[in-house]
Amino acid sequence: MRFVLVTYGSRGDVEPMAGLAVRLRALGAEVRVCAPPDYADLLDDAGVPLTPLGWPIRALATGAIPGKEKAGLSDISAELTAMAYETVAEVAEGCAAVVATGSFPALAGTRNAAEKLGVPYVFTSFSPCYLPSAHHPPLRRPGQVIPPEVTDNRGLWDLHAENLETLFGETINTHRASIGLPPVSGVRDHVFTGHPFLAADPVLGPWQETPELDVRQTGAWIRPDTRPLPAGLEAFLAAGAKPVYVGFGSMLIRGANTQEVSRAVIEAVRAQGRRVLLGSGWADLALIDDADDCFAVGEVNQQALFGRVAAVVHHGGAGTTTTAARAGAPQVIVPQVADQPYWAGRVTELGIGTGHDGPTPTAESLSAALKIALAPETGARAAVVAETVRTDGAEQAAKLLLDMTGRSGSAG
Repeated sequence: MRFVLVTYGSRGDVEPMAGLAVRLRALGAEVRVCAPPDYADLLDDAGVPLTPLGWPIRALATGAIPGKEKAGLSDISAELTAMAYETVAEVAEGCAAVVATGSFPALAGTRNAAEKLGVPYVFTSFSPCYLPSAHHPPLRRPGQVIPPEVTDNRGLWDLHAENLETLFGETINTHRASIGLPPVSGVRDHVFTGHPFLAADPVLGPWQETPELDVRQTGAWIRPDTRPLPAGLEAFLAAGAKPVYVGFGSMLIRGANTQEVSRAVIEAVRAQGRRVLLGSGWADLALIDDADDCFAVGEVNQQALFGRVAAVVHHGGAGTTTTAARAGAPQVIVPQVADQPYWAGRVTELGIGTGHDGPTPTAESLSAALKIALAPETGARAAVVAETVRTDGAEQAAKLLLDMTGRSGSAG
């Protein structure tokens, strides 16, 4: 039995797919992942074949794609839809199912390919807040204006559907016509389907049942990471009290340059009497002096690291939030985009940390947030919640996929 896993997004979108791929292979399935070419090394380390999809994601995020510097959303969306379709169509014929997440235009192209090939398609969300429900509002897009008379969640989700229709409906249906498929109305529900997977931990990101969707929540898809920490980092950790880790992953911090953000976070941590561990990431955080209370690292094994720090300051991606929660590390989330405000809210509600007010930290604002995260009661609560976080989400999803496709031949 063969599965094709598809995502066009940052590391937070690719890492869970690698986790699912590893579990599917352990259960005897063949797996191929279609993802941005940036993550060839990650998937190679997981032992999973990669079919590159689209432009390098970091280059797209930073406006570094040659010839695309002035391209608008409609042009980028149309190309990405077509690229996802072509990539998936090349590798998915005859597979048991296509499992997809990530960028909406890429999802649309992936669903078109699955439909054209007659292959089951499974949409997956890593956060409950992306899925329509009367129990919570949708995320607001930048610049979106909400009519003052629309206040209930169902009305807000109707506007969300209309917004996606305006942004992507014509693009998606133009592509469908070009490959001989009929047009669809309601592109959001077409792409999300009525039976999505939710790969989020039930405690950290609970789903409330709703008649709108038949959601199958599996738990977060975690790939066990056994890599040792670098020798220099081990020496730094051993040289003093637990440091505060600050890193924003695949995020560019809005409203400030690298030097300003680096100085702000280091001063904030020092103000709490703590040592500083910087994760450089896409924000390119860097040391501001040669004091021995600071150390900078690149990409490391967060599963091994987060249990050895006093707190984790991060952007609020679903994967980083889950990893920190599993480790029992108090968190400060500095949300930038997408579902990150949701995770900041959940961390605050659970009492395992706090959300930072706004996307751009200053020394004063981050210091205030760190006082909450480093309080003894926050650490105690984080330790309690850590015991509840499930680690078998990828295994549950893999078994569910095998059961669904083996029993009925249809996953969507």
